Amino acid sequence: MRTVLTAATGLPTLVLSAALVVAVCFWLLAAAGLAGVRSFDADVDLRGWGLDGVPVTVALSLWTFLAWSLSVGAAVPVAALTPDGSAAGPVLRLVVPVAALVVARSATRPLVRRLHRLFPDEPGPAARRAARTGTPTLRTRDRAV
Repeated sequence: MRTVLTAATGLPTLVLSAALVVAVCFWLLAAAGLAGVRSFDADVDLRGWGLDGVPVTVALSLWTFLAWSLSVGAAVPVAALTPDGSAAGPVLRLVVPVAALVVARSATRPLVRRLHRLFPDEPGPAARRAARTGTPTLRTRDRAV
């Protein structure tokens, strides 16, 4: 347990740990109704990264969680298998988080594709009915940028 805690709070994995804390705090605010899931959709376009189709907060939270998990999960065996005085230990400790980000991005893409059907691009029946009758809807996605 001490090795896992040291891996999660040690450099360079600490950067991913901080990002995970920010993501968890955001989702707590969203659960409390103080932030919207689509809060950053107008600010960031993830099409170039292949992570479009879901809100930005969902895609980046998944990516952060997977990268952190892979980084901590790989840092534990690296710490256990490399001797304290070897030169390979510090190099591997720097490579593991970067590799975790790359692998996590590759793992996030199929998850985002599966989640895409939960966040449709077209309005649902209630929004279409409101558009026909002229009543306003609460769609923040359609606002001009």
